[in-house]
Amino acid sequence: MALTSAFPTVGFDLDMTLIDSRPGIHACYLALAERTGVFIDADLAVTRLGPPLEEELRNWFPEGEVAGVADLYRAMYPSIAVAATPAMAGAREAIGAVREAGGRAVVVTAKFEPNAKLHLAHLGMEPDAVIGDLWAEAKAEALREQDAVVYVGDHVGDVRGARAAGALSVAVATGPCAPAELRAAGADVVLDDLLGFPEWLSAYLDASRA
Repeated sequence: MALTSAFPTVGFDLDMTLIDSRPGIHACYLALAERTGVFIDADLAVTRLGPPLEEELRNWFPEGEVAGVADLYRAMYPSIAVAATPAMAGAREAIGAVREAGGRAVVVTAKFEPNAKLHLAHLGMEPDAVIGDLWAEAKAEALREQDAVVYVGDHVGDVRGARAAGALSVAVATGPCAPAELRAAGADVVLDDLLGFPEWLSAYLDASRA
């Protein structure tokens, strides 16, 4: 997507894009297993982050219990997972690069929105907006509402969301999806991580405004 005016908005996914949520989620799943008495393979669960919480819980709980267990997990989450979760390398710099270019940086994530905001506040990252509880193509409405021309994520679901919104899909290979998988899903750009994002953004802006 070419720029037609002043640089607008870049959207970012949260888990495994801006934050390495594996340690916190791992700890929360272990605590949930202890609380419910149901075995959860936390090591396995954190290898497939991205989709909504309920999708993972269906591997361990009967369908009729999933909604209630999800509510319990989300209530336990702030005291267990937030402090244990670091920023991904280059996350602050990526948001800063958007701001320095005169744009807005927004977060659009499948994570429960209040918990997403707690993570960002704890890490001192201040996007212009945070929209939670959206996964894959459902992210497109929020991205369009925010006038996002680029969406950055680590999962094929993020690629699908970007494409559904008509935004450029920039994928980072820091989550569960390999570069080849991200490209096959239709990512326009695949970066190793966010450390390469500011340089890519500068080149993209130069080309778009030429």
